[in-house]
Amino acid sequence: MLEKIQIVKQRFDEVNDLIIQPDIISDQKRYIKLNKEYKDLKKIVDKGAVYKALLDNISEAEEIIADGSDAEMVEMAKMQLEEAKEQVPALEEEIRFMLIPKDPDDAKNVVVEVRAGTGGDEASIFAGDLYRMYSKYCSDKGWRVDVVSTSEGTSGGFKEIIFEVSGEDVYGTMKFEAGVHRVQRVPQTETQGRVHTSAATVMVLPEAEEFDVELDMTEVRIERTTSTGPGGQSVNTTYSAIKLHHEPTGMIVSCQDQKSSHKNLEKALKVLRSRLYELELAKKQAADSEKRKSMVSSGDRSAKIRTYNYPQGRVTDHRIGLTLYDLSNIINGDIQKIIDELMLAENTELLKANDDVI
Repeated sequence: MLEKIQIVKQRFDEVNDLIIQPDIISDQKRYIKLNKEYKDLKKIVDKGAVYKALLDNISEAEEIIADGSDAEMVEMAKMQLEEAKEQVPALEEEIRFMLIPKDPDDAKNVVVEVRAGTGGDEASIFAGDLYRMYSKYCSDKGWRVDVVSTSEGTSGGFKEIIFEVSGEDVYGTMKFEAGVHRVQRVPQTETQGRVHTSAATVMVLPEAEEFDVELDMTEVRIERTTSTGPGGQSVNTTYSAIKLHHEPTGMIVSCQDQKSSHKNLEKALKVLRSRLYELELAKKQAADSEKRKSMVSSGDRSAKIRTYNYPQGRVTDHRIGLTLYDLSNIINGDIQKIIDELMLAENTELLKANDDVI
């Protein structure tokens, strides 16, 4: 363990020297990357220093006990030794998890797309419930949520809602939410009181910076229209709404949430970049056998990941077989306990895959 910490310390010292070099500071892309690496390595180095101090305490206590000349010192040393030895296993486990290579995308902000699936009006209402759940969760974490575009359902909720989330390590947390979410409940529109199953799809895209994706604007057709409300009626007379057509992929991105055409264009381009970046990411993950085998964050949009059962007050995450009878709190944004379990499951998988770390 100490050898691995020392290797990390050497790299930390290298990065520490690099980030103050003028040529690195002037290269924005490299500087941001190195600065992030510096912060990640510092956490391991700091934890490693605590671990080394603990081992030194154990050695010192063992020496005093072996010497045995001062009975009072021996008694204190025994207590110190017992306390230190109790702390070592948990600290070693923590460092082992910290030594797992980080996914560079984990630090990124995200673009989340929630779409109503099967279930008609009830699916739209459920998509609205999911959006509120994520909004509350993000707010509690101090993250910022900005709506990019919405398509409202006829009985409430959304046929589709796209929003950005900005904060610290957002993708590393939110990526576990990607997939198909099912709801089992009596719909508001149901007169017979029968339980229906509806679904909504959640996509979580790491937000692409301009230097992540080279977007050729000659391949993007920009269409400016007036904003529309529910049912398609025009809600203003200025051509502020933006629709982007990416010719090579056929992707279409719309944004009408902002009042100015310029801001809508900026947001739409951000979504388009993120979708293109996610396409490349999916190809990379498909080529990576360990990533593809991961049951926790497979990136498969068609995978049914979670069921919200209202009659039983139950939420089940199918990837790890976790069932919690706390639906009312979870749907109100208390999803951290589920995410913690998913993170633990993924880290355990990664730990097995990284034999050199163990």
